[in-house]
Amino acid sequence: MLQIGLLGGLAYFILSMIPEMNSYVGSIFSDDKSNVSGSSLDMRLTQLEGCFHEIRNNPIFGKGYSWDTYYIQKYGDHPVILSFESIAFSILCDGGFLGVLIFFILVPLGYPLLYTFIYTNETVREVPAVVVDNNRSTLSREYLRLVDAGPDLHIVSHCADMEEAKALLKEGKAYGIIYIPESFSRDIAKGIQTRVTLYCDMSGMLYYKAMLTANTNASLTMNKQIKIERSGNTTERQDEVSSSPIEYEDISIFNPQNGFAGFLIPAVLMLIIQQTLLLGIGLSAGTARETNRFRDLVPLSRHYHGTLRIVLGKSLTYFMIYVIMSVYMLCLVPKMFSLVQIAQAGTLFAFVLPYILACIFFAMTCSIFIHHREACMMIYVFTSVPLLFISGISWPGSAIPEFWKVVSWIFPSTFGINGFVRINNMGATLPDVATEYHTLWLQAGIYFLTTCIVYRRQITLSRTHVYARLKEIKNRHKPKEV
Repeated sequence: MLQIGLLGGLAYFILSMIPEMNSYVGSIFSDDKSNVSGSSLDMRLTQLEGCFHEIRNNPIFGKGYSWDTYYIQKYGDHPVILSFESIAFSILCDGGFLGVLIFFILVPLGYPLLYTFIYTNETVREVPAVVVDNNRSTLSREYLRLVDAGPDLHIVSHCADMEEAKALLKEGKAYGIIYIPESFSRDIAKGIQTRVTLYCDMSGMLYYKAMLTANTNASLTMNKQIKIERSGNTTERQDEVSSSPIEYEDISIFNPQNGFAGFLIPAVLMLIIQQTLLLGIGLSAGTARETNRFRDLVPLSRHYHGTLRIVLGKSLTYFMIYVIMSVYMLCLVPKMFSLVQIAQAGTLFAFVLPYILACIFFAMTCSIFIHHREACMMIYVFTSVPLLFISGISWPGSAIPEFWKVVSWIFPSTFGINGFVRINNMGATLPDVATEYHTLWLQAGIYFLTTCIVYRRQITLSRTHVYARLKEIKNRHKPKEV
């Protein structure tokens, strides 16, 4: 609740700083008939009705086809509305209502749940394995009992020979083979070191880990028992010293379950924020180009003037949406699945703020490359896995080649993931993640400037295209000299 309160307060503060928006924001939640530059509650409902009127014949992605023009022609010009409300509605209508709704609302709501459900079990347990026991002695059966008793491995079959075991491995009925030689018990009785051979399906590294862990634990237990039998001690304390001269304790910090979900999900949640913004803003940009007459990102209109006004208006809309989405993904989802969550609310909020801004302006800058709605799917969807790898979470950052390490610095997700994991899972404070925190603010500033440059360029191009068209029309209707 504290996170929600802080985010809501910040949103209201930002809105209140915009000229003439303070009274407007307050009127949105009022039932009276007071107008703000002509925008009453009834008017806003009429606007919403106009939105759905424009998209009703487009059930797939809901192209709005100049909803702004439709509204202005019917209801007149309302400058204050253009600061916030019409931009929000344009994203829903002109930007493709259902398409943007999917990537801005439905995907952030559903994808974290889907991803987390996959890793609910945290670790791989009861990996099926087969046994080829050529010894068939009491000692070999005891060893196999210890292997099967653990949570990692489950012996599904005892095979007569290696050919039968390999056949089960090829059929996918098992992921490993435990081979015990004929001399197993005899070697132990003579004091000769014996050997148990493991054959594992290395197509899945987690299968190998489970096989190795189960057999290592079984061998350590049997080694301890053999040492005690041969030591000839008279007390239990002497037995302990003989079997374990060096006692060690295994303590898991920051991920007590040793689980995959606690390790991977925090990174994925941060990546989802960036990728859905790239897809949603890219979809909006592609649809805008498809619907605008000259295929421009920003149409030439009296309502689309002023670079800062357009950039701040659009980014504010995205920010308001993703403040709520971030609270859901970064606070509620981990709590729902009992994942490690030891971050302080103030620290988490302060860190996520520049990350959201950096992602928004980065996506708005990249939207210059989107000329069709389908292009954003082809470009951005397939970047998710590589970005997760080069972030240094799923693959150690020290093992990443220098070139790709430099490439990763372009994306806000790299610093956002590393900083969030340390804050959320390790209890780090802002000074502990100062590098990531300051870099995100730097990225937000740089991408804000590039966004302004991109949109200024697009406004200039729109004017050029319109003036060229007007000149063409004038030349066409210019009387010919006799």
